[in-house]
Amino acid sequence: MRFTEQLRMIQRLHQKIRLKATGRPASLAGELNISAATLYRYLDTMRDLGAEIAYCPYRQSYYYEVDFKFEL
Repeated sequence: MRFTEQLRMIQRLHQKIRLKATGRPASLAGELNISAATLYRYLDTMRDLGAEIAYCPYRQSYYYEVDFKFEL
């Protein structure tokens, strides 16, 4: 995957997390047309950029523990 495609994917993921509308990891990965392992790599990359991402099993969604802006 090219760098620009990776950035677009991170932007899509950011939007879904910001809206607390990700769903479970397997369904999110399917919606993004990526593997679960790739999803976890993207989440780790976002965490490396300073995003504090957590998962709520009750809501079944990822969310930001602290507001995070992803801007280029």
